[in-house]
Amino acid sequence: MLELDEIQKRLLAEVADLHKVPEGAYNIRSNGGSVGRASTENIEIIPREDGQGLTVRIKAGTKNESVHIPVVMTKSGIKETVYNDFYIGEDADVTIVAGCGIDNCGTQDSQHDGIHRFFVEKGAKVKYVEKHYGSGNGAGKRILNPGTEVYQKEDSRVEMEMVQIKGVDDTNRTTKAELAAGAALVVRERLMTHNDQNAVSTYVVEMNGEGASADVVSRSVARDNSYQKFDAKLVGNAACSGHTECDSIIMDKGRILAVPGLEANDVDAALVHEAAIGKIAGDQIIKLMTLGLSEAEAEEQIINGFLK
Repeated sequence: MLELDEIQKRLLAEVADLHKVPEGAYNIRSNGGSVGRASTENIEIIPREDGQGLTVRIKAGTKNESVHIPVVMTKSGIKETVYNDFYIGEDADVTIVAGCGIDNCGTQDSQHDGIHRFFVEKGAKVKYVEKHYGSGNGAGKRILNPGTEVYQKEDSRVEMEMVQIKGVDDTNRTTKAELAAGAALVVRERLMTHNDQNAVSTYVVEMNGEGASADVVSRSVARDNSYQKFDAKLVGNAACSGHTECDSIIMDKGRILAVPGLEANDVDAALVHEAAIGKIAGDQIIKLMTLGLSEAEAEEQIINGFLK
């Protein structure tokens, strides 16, 4: 493994499932700078001159390769904004794994804002995984504000897995996408907040070409005094199909706001929004308790299954 301490290694395992140097292209960022980078024959990682981001170029036709670009922060008081641009060539089929883990044991806030732009060429396929995680017993906050822009050309497909399950005090996620004819975007967001945490997710997807499609689904749990807002807008500018869904469990004194937005600018734009917010059903808990679980264990079992 690279020259990382045990906390940094633990964070990498949480956000990128990395236990050793990954195969393929990678850039690992820790406490404001790169601690390891590698390109491949088909994937080139180029650092920005200011050190605050990367340009990643993936050759046309690249298949079954991956890019890992995780970030870990273990020093209190670090605040940074990083800009990463991805250029995915025609007919490529790749996986991109990002994510950020912050361990803050100090009194100052630590913050990472990752701005990612994806330029996806005709027929290309991308699976993008972004996980956020926070730990540490300090009074300083763990703040993550990811911004994502996706520009898809004809017949491309992007699948995005957005996960934030533990330890992030404040997050403001913004995602916008523009889809050409036949392009497909699939988003799966999983989120849990607790204590006094706040999480806002905003999606704006414009389907500009015939046959474009978008499916944006969020599953979340709000516990203790936490607050969540899910704001998803689908814009149909052509004959297209779009679906957005918010499915949430509310507990304790948590608060959840779901804001649907559908804008049809073409007679053949078919857009659907679904939203459901509620507490855990009592009969589910009772059923699990009859199997020997305590009430708390039953709740955790239900939540874990819901967020899978």
